[in-house]
Amino acid sequence: MSDIPGKLPSLNGLRAFEVAARHLNFRLAAEELGVTQGAVAQQVRGLEAQLGLTLFERLPRTLALTAEGRRYIADIRRAFEIIARATDELKSQAIKLTISTTPTFASKWLIPRLPDFTALHPDLDLHILATERISNFVADGVDLAVRYGRPPFGPGLNAELLFEQEVIAVCSPLLLAGRNAPRTAEDLSAYPLLHDAHNLWPEFVERHLTNSRSPSFKGISFSQTSHAIEAAIAGQGIVLANGGFVTDDLAKGRLVHVFEARLRGPSDIYLVWPRYRKSPARETVIGWLFTEAQKAG
Repeated sequence: MSDIPGKLPSLNGLRAFEVAARHLNFRLAAEELGVTQGAVAQQVRGLEAQLGLTLFERLPRTLALTAEGRRYIADIRRAFEIIARATDELKSQAIKLTISTTPTFASKWLIPRLPDFTALHPDLDLHILATERISNFVADGVDLAVRYGRPPFGPGLNAELLFEQEVIAVCSPLLLAGRNAPRTAEDLSAYPLLHDAHNLWPEFVERHLTNSRSPSFKGISFSQTSHAIEAAIAGQGIVLANGGFVTDDLAKGRLVHVFEARLRGPSDIYLVWPRYRKSPARETVIGWLFTEAQKAG
């Protein structure tokens, strides 16, 4: 069963009728439409034949709408206005794409790079859904997700490694001003340690620092890594962070390396998306994210 209520007349005929009704002249209508005067007259005659009605009175030098023509043209013009408005709105709308990621990845890696993306792709409108909760591709309308872990992430999902987690110890240069950088666990105990939800300090100390005794450490805990990094920038302690999240802070001197040692993170950062949903816009974003990750590496 068709959703169209009744058979539509010729759209070319309707267009010719609307233009001819405005000019009340087939010649002027032909000039606007870029066709011959005979073509306009033929399209109007065809429309009249389909409707079984006369829409124009043909006068010696002009046209006049019949009563049926006057009634019909009012609705036809409204219909064309609706189509034109819908077309303009469709053209003006950017292609929207939703990326789900953690707040730390969004603030420390993705957002600083977005100006470059928008300059390259002004037609794409990105929506960043930054949450610690794992978003649902269907329920949350997510097109692409950045996730920590190891594949597989679920049935029907593609997963590609964006970059590996390499954790480094960094702090503000102000924290080390006038002091020797720590080299042992005992040295480190003199500094506040900034913890996030991953709590990698015990493993870092055990693997990379030696000491004759096990010192006690003082510190501050944060639920999000980005907050721990900001606290480190403010000089409140030493933080363990993914190297990719502090590249800009290191380059600008807001943070400095405390140890040469690096710790392989327990999970890596992957791009994940539904295998069954095709999207040229998503392919563009994925390509750009991989390019940015390679630059940072």
